[in-house]
Order: sequence, then structure tokens, then C-alpha cells
Amino acid sequence: MTMARADLVADLKASLHDAAEIFASQDDAAFVRLLDAAASDLVRVRPRMRYAGFDLAADQIEPSTYLLPADFCQFHSPTWGVHHGIQVWEAHYPGRLPQAIVVDTDQGKAITLIPAVTPCQLQQLGRNYRYRYFGRHEIGDTAAGTSVALADRGLLLLRAQAEAMRELAMRNIFKPVALRDGMSQAPRNGTPAALYQVLLDEFLGCRT
Repeated sequence: MTMARADLVADLKASLHDAAEIFASQDDAAFVRLLDAAASDLVRVRPRMRYAGFDLAADQIEPSTYLLPADFCQFHSPTWGVHHGIQVWEAHYPGRLPQAIVVDTDQGKAITLIPAVTPCQLQQLGRNYRYRYFGRHEIGDTAAGTSVALADRGLLLLRAQAEAMRELAMRNIFKPVALRDGMSQAPRNGTPAALYQVLLDEFLGCRT
């Protein structure tokens, strides 16, 4: 039992029982999609704090934009200049630090600093702007490439099960789906939509 994609797919299939047949696809693409969706949402209950940075442009007049990492979900806080220790009455006090604003650009999400960084701030605080952000979880071909902790394996599979029920509920619009007892034909575990809500509530109840 590892956090590699193939092992997670195998366990997700087993956990869905007969419903897994509905998601049968070449190269298990449907199960991979369910796990990726689960990993993307996992940040809500298991935040993934990460650090990144960029070099500030010199001689700025207007605020510049700086591209964010591909796994960026939400900005947390800057570390650049936060603890500079320079008192307001000192001649080289850098002044009010700029606020980081997340914007959309043609190249992707980026940070812009408002107001623009001043020459004094560059001199006193340095050009390398460091910050913290929440990143998306990733599932890799190997356990080392998966950001989800082994202790959260069950939580990841729970969210993937909920995602499977959500897709079954959408499928139910034109193709009725019911998980039934083989003898009585009575609904055994409820409708996919109801199961989705139950599973999602259980998932969200695991917030740290």
C-alpha cells in the first residue's frame, strides 16, 4: 500500500465495488480523473503550505506582475521585509510595504505589488521577494511524487468516492443509476446524489 497512482487507483476501484464498472475506461483514465479532483480539493482540509519567490524589477514606476507557481491555489503571506527591524524614525526606514494582489494574465495567475516597490525598499530589503502560498496536492506515478501524506490516504480516497457519486448523479439525468440489493432490488445505499452529500460532509468534517 503506497501513495503511487497505480496503488491508489486499485484501492479506489475496490472501494467503489460494483459501481466501479461504470467508470471502466482505457488506462483507468476515469479513476485517475477522480483522484486528481480529490487531490485538488484536499487543500480545503489538509492545506499544503509552500514557499516561493521572485526577483523584483528595479527602477519601477508602475507595479509589475510576477507569475505564480503552477500549483498555486491561494496567497498566504509575504516573508519579504516583514521583520526588517528598521524603526520608523530611522532615516533608512523603507516605508509602507506594498500589498500583494493576485491577478489573471495571459500567461496565468500572477502577483502584482501595489504600490510599486521603491528604490529604498530594494536597497534595504533586497530584490528577492519571498512569500508563502497554499498549493494544490498532486498525485504522482510514484509515492515520492505524491504530495498527500500516507496518513491522509483514506481521506483522499473518501473524497474520490464522493467525486464518483457526483458524476453518477450527473449521469442519472439521462441514465438512471441505483445501487441495489441483488435479491430485493430495493435501493441499498441511497441515490448517488445523497451519497455524494454524505461522503462530502464526512470529508469536510476532517478539517485540521
